[in-house]
Amino acid sequence: MDKLAIGVDIGGTNTVFGFVNKEGEILYQNSIKTQTHEKVEDFIKELVSEIDKEKAKFEKEYEIIGMGVGAPNSNFYTGTIEDAANLRWKGKIEFTKIFSRHYKFPMFLTNDANAAAIGEMVFGGAKGMKNFIVVTLGTGLGSGIVVNGELLYGHDGFAGELGHVVVKTKGRKCGCGRKGCLETYVSATGVVRTVYELLASSNVASDLRDIPFNKLDAKSVFEAASLGDEIAIETFKLTGKKLGIALADVIAITSPEAIFLFGGLARAGKILFNQVNSYMEKSVMNTFKNKVTILPSGITDNAAVLGAAAMAWKETEK
Repeated sequence: MDKLAIGVDIGGTNTVFGFVNKEGEILYQNSIKTQTHEKVEDFIKELVSEIDKEKAKFEKEYEIIGMGVGAPNSNFYTGTIEDAANLRWKGKIEFTKIFSRHYKFPMFLTNDANAAAIGEMVFGGAKGMKNFIVVTLGTGLGSGIVVNGELLYGHDGFAGELGHVVVKTKGRKCGCGRKGCLETYVSATGVVRTVYELLASSNVASDLRDIPFNKLDAKSVFEAASLGDEIAIETFKLTGKKLGIALADVIAITSPEAIFLFGGLARAGKILFNQVNSYMEKSVMNTFKNKVTILPSGITDNAAVLGAAAMAWKETEK
């Protein structure tokens, strides 16, 4: 009997799930709203109900080997979600314990960036690599670090928070409560903050000045940069510089073969990648120069679901 894994991605707005075969093909995908229920138990009941509608059909031909779940602020070791800023359920949520009551197959939970790294290793551009990093560039900045073929979790399950490395003392206020974290400069929201700082400190003409405060986003900045807008180009230069220097530091610690940039901001392509690579090479120790490649993710569609399912495949095969 052929086998399938279930991948679940819990986002701030939507929760997406899919049934994925060993080749990384999603045979079915659907979603529910994440924030509808006040109690996490009621959210899980709705999710289980939707999964079971299709699970019953697939079980006639396939064996379900396990489920992987990607969620913010989640802990692989404990199966808990802890004080996720963009979820309504606060405190320490025993997510896997509650969810597992509904299923007999094994279940694994990790944060979305770690899931992306596992997806890259199993289904994406990191196939065959033992040492690499995935940096997710979305509303915030996440990272998954793979060393000797294994994801780096640390002693408590929360290792790999590159987005919360301080890159400027007394810098921008971060959602984590500290100041100057990398994600306040290198993320979709960080890009917008940089634009406003540049607009305020310069008289340079820019089409970005015509966009209302609550309408400006990273995509608008990328489009303006593509048309030669000076403020937009300078924004990506500063963004790439911050990320490139930070990556040079992390290279000295983990010595990866490649670093994959993933997420909405990574779609800026060469405008961002060239700056990141340039500043990384300028900043890195001589020992590591010209050894690490900056690459786009090898997974272009449904990456979050594939990453979560990849975790189930990888862990059950152990």
